[in-house]
Amino acid sequence: MTTSQRMIKNLYRDSVSLMQFSEKLRALEGIQQASAVMATENNISLLVEAGLLSGAVPPSPNDLLIVVEGRDESATTTALDAAEAMLKTKSADTGEGGVRRVPPRSLEMSLESMPSANFVLISTPGEYAAAEARKALQLGLHVMMFSDNVSMEEEIPLKQYAREHDLLVMGPDCGTAIINGIPLGFANVVRRGDIGVVAASGTGLQQVTSLIDRFGAGITQAMGTGGHDLKSEVGGITMLQGIEALAKDKATKVILLVSKPPSPDVMKNVLDKAAKSKKPVVVEFIGADPQTITGGNIHGVKTLEDAARAAVLLSKGKTVKKFSNTLPARYKSLVKPAQKKLKKGQRYIRGLFSGGTFCYETVLLLSEALGKVYSNTPIKKDEKIPNVWKSLEHTVIDLGDDLFTQGRPHPMIDFRLRNERILQEAKDPETAVILLDVVLGYGSNMDPAGELIPAIQGAQKIAAKAKRNLVFVGSVCGTESDPQNLSRQEARLREVGVILTDSNAQAARLAAAIVGAR
Repeated sequence: MTTSQRMIKNLYRDSVSLMQFSEKLRALEGIQQASAVMATENNISLLVEAGLLSGAVPPSPNDLLIVVEGRDESATTTALDAAEAMLKTKSADTGEGGVRRVPPRSLEMSLESMPSANFVLISTPGEYAAAEARKALQLGLHVMMFSDNVSMEEEIPLKQYAREHDLLVMGPDCGTAIINGIPLGFANVVRRGDIGVVAASGTGLQQVTSLIDRFGAGITQAMGTGGHDLKSEVGGITMLQGIEALAKDKATKVILLVSKPPSPDVMKNVLDKAAKSKKPVVVEFIGADPQTITGGNIHGVKTLEDAARAAVLLSKGKTVKKFSNTLPARYKSLVKPAQKKLKKGQRYIRGLFSGGTFCYETVLLLSEALGKVYSNTPIKKDEKIPNVWKSLEHTVIDLGDDLFTQGRPHPMIDFRLRNERILQEAKDPETAVILLDVVLGYGSNMDPAGELIPAIQGAQKIAAKAKRNLVFVGSVCGTESDPQNLSRQEARLREVGVILTDSNAQAARLAAAIVGAR
């Protein structure tokens, strides 16, 4: 293998487009790995840690660094030439008389060309994101910070300033939002309706909005808060602002809140604000007891699916009853046929997830049904997996964790690591069920089924050679209107034997039922 690199001077691209661009490079002939990043000190360190750079490169934040690993120097040089050509292709957009429009190079220039704009999405390297966010706020703009690696010390004053000036900061590390019907970041195409969402979870927001669409209702606004918002230090500023905005919004009939359990003081403030909204509020604090939340206009629920169902029922003026924690009958009928495929020694579930919230929800549900579940996002400290690269008994891994994404696109875009892990799990004679999530929408891989199917078939062949079978269980988060199309993706996965459920929670329960009685 040969690794080559190239610096493109004075060229900026945001992190979302660079993740997608890196995936395009990886698909080139003879290329195994590829990463395109802005040449900041932090990005360079990540590439070194990921083994894509053998030594540190001097930081050059205004320049774009491309690193490729391929079969030989000819392949890597060809890939770098192709990458540079793609990046430097100029837009054909010209005005009258052949005068080319100059792309805006600052927020001020952007406002000159769009004076009515009141919202900015920031996707710069983390060390510069806070400064850009402050500029935007001082210009009177609401902010969505897709960028991560922004400290709480930087986040807190930004959110305090925004609150004082009647502005909103979603993020940092806010990967998903739907504002006025427009999907932002990793988001799905859902119908408009009367349910408003505030979520401290990207894939959690995607799951509830997609299911709401699937259940026949729609969204007014879906706001992300970033992962730190509900910590005591930040105080839930964005979630509290989101609740207040949705409470005032005449189009919003029902409010839905999604998060891991907040700090106790923040939870009290959030629930107090929700109670004062005078609208039905569904609360899914993943892992918290719904009964401790429920009361008055607040409806606590256990799973993301329950949250979506409750919100839809309330939007239609119906009563929310207690949801069942058991597997629905239509899935129970799939348990025995799956069990019959397995040999006596096959007894463990191996969950390989691209969505962190899906991973966490799965660990919770499997722990309730099966006991100990190892993970890199464990419920209990003693169940943190010692080696993330090797499963132990029941194991559920979040492949979107920073450890796995250093120097690589997110696993919703790049399936290489997950596919390798699928084949690895297939070689373990104790593996019974491989549990997967598939996330559609803008920003995600345009054909996730096409990416997964070769690995699934390869795993099935490995098991067959050892006179075993594997059971694949999963769910697809998305809608019919997504670019990838929900029905088409589900059909292709079912064709190769994947058992699909309507939600992540039901997939976890089905997997537990298959191995639980053995």
